[in-house]
Amino acid sequence: MYLEIVSPEATLFAGEVVSVTVPGINGEFQMLTDHAPIVSLLQQGHVKVDGNISINEAYQDKFTKDATGKTVLSITSGTVEMKDNKVIVLAD
Repeated sequence: MYLEIVSPEATLFAGEVVSVTVPGINGEFQMLTDHAPIVSLLQQGHVKVDGNISINEAYQDKFTKDATGKTVLSITSGTVEMKDNKVIVLAD
């Protein structure tokens, strides 16, 4: 599936991924290929991305790796939309 992570400053990441886990306001949830369409508010937490991804050098300092090898971005709030195997995370 295709993921875009957009902040007020720039598009932090855009590319193919295996899964995305986000901190929804009712709890953390994961999206995989062919997930049902969804729109959700996000709370403070971590967006976790699984897959062999490449982060633009200008934004690498915003991302870390967790113990399982997933790429992690800390956010304070945001929204997520998934439709037709495209996920867009608008993150603050």
